[in-house]
Amino acid sequence: MRAKRCGRCLGWLVLGFLLFVTAPAPTSRPPLLTPTATDTSVPAIGRTWPVGIRPAVLRGWEPPATVYGRGHRGVDLAAPAGAPVRTVAAGRVSFAGRVAGKGVVSVKLTGTDLRTTYEPVTASVEKGDEVTAGEVIATVAATGSHCTTTCVHWGLRRGETYLDPLSLLPPWLLHRGPSRLLPVLGVPLPT
Repeated sequence: MRAKRCGRCLGWLVLGFLLFVTAPAPTSRPPLLTPTATDTSVPAIGRTWPVGIRPAVLRGWEPPATVYGRGHRGVDLAAPAGAPVRTVAAGRVSFAGRVAGKGVVSVKLTGTDLRTTYEPVTASVEKGDEVTAGEVIATVAATGSHCTTTCVHWGLRRGETYLDPLSLLPPWLLHRGPSRLLPVLGVPLPT
């Protein structure tokens, strides 16, 4: 009886060892992004500023050192109350409503793992709406801003990681001056 039991135990041990040896190696998972993550690459897919033509940046992006650390998780753009707020790139509205008494619109950008947020605003879109770059999604709310004057807090996230929303704008849009019409020499006037 004892030999039979030992034989079974040995059989289970051999089977366990074979399963251990032949099991596929665990795949390494990509590290979770945190506020101190080094992957801050963002495609410059923006096609317009959220407000105005080139609004003043009242306060820039200051990444926090830790998840709950001090910092500024977006940029504050000067804008008068009632001004239209536009989405910077095409996407789908993932949230339109109130958070802590402020109006917020969040847009999941098409073809990316990025999400932009705009607050405080009065939404003119609903969750699930498809939006195009430059489409009006809200108006600037008169109250609820953390700025000393009315402004829009524009944020950008990848998962739970905050990124600099200005990085969405290509250099030609970020640093462009006003358009100027130049004379065209040697071209006849239309009749």
